[in-house]
Amino acid sequence: MKKNLTLKETIFVASMLFGMFFGAGNLIFPASMGQLAGERMWLAAVGFLITGVGLPLLGVAALGISRKDGLLEVSSQVGKRYGICFTSVLYLTIGPFFAIPRCATVAFSVGVEQMFPENDHTMALAVFSVLFFAVVLFFSLRPGKILVWIGKILNPLFLCFLAILIVRALLSPMGAIGALEPTGAYETQAFFTGVLEGYNTMDALAGLAFGIIVVQVVRGLGVEESGDVAKNTVKAGVFSSILMAVIYLLVTVVGAQSRAVIGISENGGIALAQIAEHYFGKAGALILAVTVTLACLKTAVGLITSCGETFEKIFPKAFSYRVWAIGFTAVSLLIANLGLNVIIAYSLPVLMFLYPLAITLILLTLFGVCFQNDPIVYRCVTGFTAIAAVADFIRALPDAAKAFLHAGWIVEEADRILPFSKIGFGWIAPAAIGLVVGLILWKIREEKLEQV
Repeated sequence: MKKNLTLKETIFVASMLFGMFFGAGNLIFPASMGQLAGERMWLAAVGFLITGVGLPLLGVAALGISRKDGLLEVSSQVGKRYGICFTSVLYLTIGPFFAIPRCATVAFSVGVEQMFPENDHTMALAVFSVLFFAVVLFFSLRPGKILVWIGKILNPLFLCFLAILIVRALLSPMGAIGALEPTGAYETQAFFTGVLEGYNTMDALAGLAFGIIVVQVVRGLGVEESGDVAKNTVKAGVFSSILMAVIYLLVTVVGAQSRAVIGISENGGIALAQIAEHYFGKAGALILAVTVTLACLKTAVGLITSCGETFEKIFPKAFSYRVWAIGFTAVSLLIANLGLNVIIAYSLPVLMFLYPLAITLILLTLFGVCFQNDPIVYRCVTGFTAIAAVADFIRALPDAAKAFLHAGWIVEEADRILPFSKIGFGWIAPAAIGLVVGLILWKIREEKLEQV
């Protein structure tokens, strides 16, 4: 039985893994983080890499170790209904509710928005998003052609142009990072703010959703033992993670340097467009716009396809793949017209709720052998974590939504009771308590079974 992939096979899997995780949207958050963090960008970047690179890698490894056939089976270890609910919500989050609309709005912010007066942005976004999603739907119903063509040609083109932009920016920096004061939460909590900013990439969720594809490829290459699958998956993941980490760090540096000239942009998409125009003029901004739009198009097609196939599998008697694809495209179109800032603002609360559940699921799966993957441990940890994550969800809501729900008291109580709650990690202590309770209950039941 084959235990290790060859170097060529490892590079192939690493390249595929990088392509799955890294889309154009991943660039806007480190660029914005660099501008906001200023001289504290290195500390923020370390936190960002933990959730933006480390967690996705662990998610893929967890699926490899579990020998399950996807997220539904992994999350169903908590319970069948929970598995369906968690899988559905996760795919909707990385699909039509947030990630797919973000593809259109990132492409619009980087490329088209700068060409129109501010008063015309709403209409321009409407027209652009209709055209964008018309193309997305066309290829989502014929996914094979564009995914292969864009994956082999346009992704490398995008990375080449990005490399040129980064090298130019590093050789001719707009300003010194050391002279830039951090703003907002980066003043006092740069590391933890960077960790939370990494949530925005949604890559840990994507790792759980799409990691099974990587695992199947590794098994298809002849590695079958779960330990060997996980080891080879991690090995390939390390290669792709290093590339992702380097790009994240460099974009963060360029974003921080740009603040000296262009100030703090409204979002990372606008920042990238302004940086490109500064160094290469209108031509540079146009090239960046085209490459980002094509990269976002490819990502949107991939997400529509994945979501459609997943929901057809979960609910086989409901709709066909074609109906799911059309429905998800229509929802994405509507949400995209809310604009990038609104999408980011409302996606953060959902991510603050989902990420703790995803992190604990990953860790439980990785170390499940220690408690024989007993469902009672999964349920206790997940239950305690979910209760605490509600407070983080409410805290991250925009002020208007928070006031409408009259739920501020929940946040206040969480801050009073839970350690680390004020910095967005109030779920850690409850998760630990849930683990202890679950292990005790599991041990008690094991002893009773031995006596019987």
